[in-house]
Amino acid sequence: MCVAGCDEAMHRALSRRRLFRRAAAGAVLATGLRAEVVSAATPPTRFEKVIDLTHTLDPAFPTFFGTSGIELRTRFSYRKDGLNFLQWVLDEHSGTHIDAPLHFSENGADASALPIVDLVVPLAVIDVAAQAAANADYAVTPDDIKAWEERNGRLPDRAAVAIHTGWAQHLGTAKYRNEGPDGKLHFPGVHPAAAEVLIRERSVTGLLIDTLSFDIGATKDFPTHVLWLPSGRWGAENVANLDQVPPVGATIVVGGPKIRGATGGPSRLIALV
Repeated sequence: MCVAGCDEAMHRALSRRRLFRRAAAGAVLATGLRAEVVSAATPPTRFEKVIDLTHTLDPAFPTFFGTSGIELRTRFSYRKDGLNFLQWVLDEHSGTHIDAPLHFSENGADASALPIVDLVVPLAVIDVAAQAAANADYAVTPDDIKAWEERNGRLPDRAAVAIHTGWAQHLGTAKYRNEGPDGKLHFPGVHPAAAEVLIRERSVTGLLIDTLSFDIGATKDFPTHVLWLPSGRWGAENVANLDQVPPVGATIVVGGPKIRGATGGPSRLIALV
């Protein structure tokens, strides 16, 4: 038996409960729809192996100009201050590093302005180790790109293209810089004509190589840099472990420095296979 006013109160309570149930059901449905849309638009990436494409940087790591690329200075020490804290004195283009467009242009994007969507992309690896072993001054040609595509299909859209010369095996020896009696360096790189193909005829976002530079060591005026970087693309040099990455099918993740005004900098490069 309900006292006076009870019927009205129960009606209001039941109405609120129905409203809450409908709102909850709608929220579940909306969440499900959103999840379905996200899942369809961005399918989860699956990989079985993670490959580190990054060399360890220390003061002994060689640089193009023969100077040390990094100095570590102690600001605080654990024994004296209760914590370890170092200051880095760093050349941007040392160790495994990226080049931003600003490196070879007046108004190109700096390292902080590289679009993040261009730093997680398909990775294609062109292997010219045999050619480089026979000729230290070998430069990748359009024919090398054509031969790769004949075996693997057209380069993926928005891919980063890595050049595996086998030169990483020389790191830690004088052969890595390979300075000749004339003072010139002798290591392989990418011919400007090959860079033109990747810029004009393919949708490529980045260019990587396992040497000190994607111009050959004996270069005088860095023609491939002059073409590549002002086109708005990034480059990476001193890349490690390209012999462990398949020609096609991997994804590269570029952990570049987000430093305003930087022309590049040491980076952590990772391949997902």
